[in-house]
Amino acid sequence: MNQILSTAIQEKADNNEQRAVAELKPLIILGLEMFLALPLGLLLSQLHIGGVTWLFGGIMSGAIILQSYRIFYKHCLLPNRSVRKIGMALVGLNVGFSVARGNLASVASSAPVFIFLTFFILICGTIIGYIYSRLIKTNLLTAMLATVPGGVGLMSAIAADYGRDVTLVALVQALRVTTVVLLIPSIARVSTGTYINLQTSHIQDTLLSLAPSQFGFLLLALVLGGLGAYLAGRAKIPAGDFFGALIVGIAFNPVVNWLPVPGDVNFIPPPLINLIGQMLLGITIGEYWGKKPTFRGQTIAYTLMSVALTLVAGAIAAVLAMQLTSWDWLTCMLVTAPGGSAEMILVALALDHNVEIVTAGHLMRLIAINSSLPLWVFLFRRLEENEKLKKLELDAISFSKES
Repeated sequence: MNQILSTAIQEKADNNEQRAVAELKPLIILGLEMFLALPLGLLLSQLHIGGVTWLFGGIMSGAIILQSYRIFYKHCLLPNRSVRKIGMALVGLNVGFSVARGNLASVASSAPVFIFLTFFILICGTIIGYIYSRLIKTNLLTAMLATVPGGVGLMSAIAADYGRDVTLVALVQALRVTTVVLLIPSIARVSTGTYINLQTSHIQDTLLSLAPSQFGFLLLALVLGGLGAYLAGRAKIPAGDFFGALIVGIAFNPVVNWLPVPGDVNFIPPPLINLIGQMLLGITIGEYWGKKPTFRGQTIAYTLMSVALTLVAGAIAAVLAMQLTSWDWLTCMLVTAPGGSAEMILVALALDHNVEIVTAGHLMRLIAINSSLPLWVFLFRRLEENEKLKKLELDAISFSKES
C-alpha cells in the first residue's frame, strides 16, 4: 500500500514538473529570441536601413531560434501568438501617440477613397486566390485564406478552425508580409533619401530617454493600453490588440490634461516601447519561417507567383490612389501595400511619413476583411461543395458510360 502511495505521489510530482517545464518553455524561447534580436538589431543598424531595424532583427532571431530548436530537438514549435498580441499592442500604443499629433481632418475626408481601395484589393485577392487554388490543386478556402492580405496569425487560425492546410496558409502569408516589409523601405530609400529616417537611436539613448517624472505616465499608458487591447479583443474588434492600444494612445494626452493634474501634459512614450514592439512583431514573423517546410518545388514556385501577383495588385491600387487623391507616391504605396497592417503602419512611423493616413487606410482594410470573414468563408465553402457535387456527377456519368 505504501509503495502504491509513494508511486502515485512520484507520478504526480513528475507530472507537475513536466507541466512547469511546459509552461516555462515559451518564456525561455522568447528570452532567447529577444537576447539574439538585440545584437542582430544593433548589427543591422550599422547598415543604415532605417527605423525598422529592430523589426528585421526580430525576424532573423525568430527564424534562427525556432529552426535551431527543430534541428536539435527534432520537434517543431508553434509560433507564439501571445507574443504577437503584445507586440501589436505596444506598436499600436506608439502609433496612437504619433497619430494624435497629426491632422486627422484630412483622413476623414478620404474615407470614400479608403473604401474603394479596400474593395479593389479584396477583389484582386479573391481572383488571385482562385488562380492559386487551380495551380496547386488545393481547395478554394485554403487558397483564399493564403492570398487575401489579412495577417499571418488570423488567417492561419481560421484555416485551423475549418481543417484546412495551416502550414500552406502561414507560408504564403508570411512570405507576403516579409517581402513587403523588406521591399518598401528599400524602394523608398533608393528613390529618395528625404523620406527615410536614417537616424537609428543608440541603445543607451533608447534606454535612458525617459525622465523620472514621466515614469508614472509610462506605467499608466501601458496599463491603459493593455486594458484597451483586452477589451477590444473581447469585443471581437478586428486586430483588437492593435486597435485598442491605438485608441488609448490617441486619447491619452487629451484625457490626462482634462484631469486635475498640474501643468500641460504632453507625454510621448520612450523609443524603448517602439523597439520592443518591433522586435516582438518581427519575432512572430520569423517563427513562421523557422518551421520546417514540407512543400514541393512546384508549390513554392506557384506560391512565389501568387505573392508577386499580390504585389502587382498593390502597385495598381497605389496608382489608382495617386489618381484619386493628392497623396504622394510613397503614401499611396504604404496605404495599399499588401503587408501586415501593423507592420506597414510601423514602416510609415519609421519613415515619419503621413502616419495618420496610412493608419486609417489599413484599419479600414482590416475592418472590411474581418467583418466580411463569415460571409466569404460561407461562400467559399458553398463553392467547394458545389464543385464536389459536380465532380461526383461527372464521375457517375463516366462510370455509367463505361458500364
